[in-house]
Amino acid sequence: MSASGKNRSSVALAKMLRDYGMLIVLLVLCLLFSILTINEQHPTGAAAAKQIVAEVTKTTDRSSGVLIVGRDDDEDGQFSKELMTELTNLAYTKVRVVAGDPSLIRTVLEGLSDSASQYGLIVTTESFAPIVRTIITELPALSQIRVATPPSYRWPTFLLADNIRNVANQITVIAIIAIGMTMVIITAGIDLSVGSLVALSAVMVAWLVGQFGGENASTWAMILAGLGAMLLCGATGAFSGLMITRFRIPPFIATLAMMQVAAGVAYIISQGKPIYHIPDSFIWLGRGVEPLLKIPYAVILMIVLYIAAHILMSRTTTGRYIYAVGGNAEAARLSGIRVSWVLFFVYTLCGVLAGLGGIVMASQLKSGAPTYGLTYELYVIAAVVVGGTSLSGGEGRIFGTLIGAFIIAVIQNGMNLTNVESYTQKVVLGLVILGAVLLDRMKQRGFRFRGA
Repeated sequence: MSASGKNRSSVALAKMLRDYGMLIVLLVLCLLFSILTINEQHPTGAAAAKQIVAEVTKTTDRSSGVLIVGRDDDEDGQFSKELMTELTNLAYTKVRVVAGDPSLIRTVLEGLSDSASQYGLIVTTESFAPIVRTIITELPALSQIRVATPPSYRWPTFLLADNIRNVANQITVIAIIAIGMTMVIITAGIDLSVGSLVALSAVMVAWLVGQFGGENASTWAMILAGLGAMLLCGATGAFSGLMITRFRIPPFIATLAMMQVAAGVAYIISQGKPIYHIPDSFIWLGRGVEPLLKIPYAVILMIVLYIAAHILMSRTTTGRYIYAVGGNAEAARLSGIRVSWVLFFVYTLCGVLAGLGGIVMASQLKSGAPTYGLTYELYVIAAVVVGGTSLSGGEGRIFGTLIGAFIIAVIQNGMNLTNVESYTQKVVLGLVILGAVLLDRMKQRGFRFRGA
């Protein structure tokens, strides 16, 4: 290959790594943890019922009775209901569901001892099967009845739908706050107050809901409480922006001071105690799930916010101004850009989004406490930096931040699934953050060298 061809290949590879490097890292991490977490999986719920129907029809005559045994909870309830429906549709006439705790199951099965010959099969879930087998071995009349469970299969625990939804739901608060932090860091700033603003927002929304009726508060009362909490956090971010733009206080110092103020106010409002008097419907945002795709509403909110932020940063004048201020504030000022207004805007927006993150957390935990959001500012900054945003300003992408947040979430989740102790996890996450910053510095030095 000629020298020019090698140069073109090198340039293409460098461009691909620059544009998609973090996405490749995320995919590699997912592949790695998928391989490391391949285990025997046991289906549950309606899916388990569908898988065991074929075995029941092959091994049990339609005139023979079938007992469906399980716990009295949602998961086993779905299993029993779905299996009952499937067997009834297949003309099984003697199907009975027995649900409850082990003592109740034992009582019911003892009552069936006289009519045990009518039943040829007991169907239960894998987790409940040991209890059922123990009970029937102690009842001679039922000892000949076969116990069947849904067939197992080998699959990565990491790739289970519930685990993927859990990863997305756990990173939601950090990812939402990271949108505002991305804009702040693109302007070559920093906001250390976001963790305390999460606590302040959670406490404020819980306190306001309590003032508007507590556990009997209406939907509109909860909406107004949420807006009030976001307004307070937005005002805090605006104050930080004012200190930075008007009085030239370094962003690190200004936001560090507001971090302490916000944390103190959260403790004052809550008197140092969690606030629990919140309606059950308040958890809709944090724990609610879209019925068709089973996607948490908090994740849907996060996706919508990222799309809106991407449009703002890539398709609007405001987004171009933010990049311009981060690239060279003096050049931006000489070009007619109101630098102070841009900085004021990004710090205010960062505060508002931190307030929204606090509301989501309060909804997830159904309470507000001044201890929420502890060290979240570090995780948020880490997500932004790992996502490719330069601490020097002027460079970064919104969806890169989302990828960075998921990289951190995947690493944490993967280490939990592989039983890595929590202290080691801190070491690994610290090295990931250090590596991302080091890569950014090397990239900046490389650009300067080529420019020279």
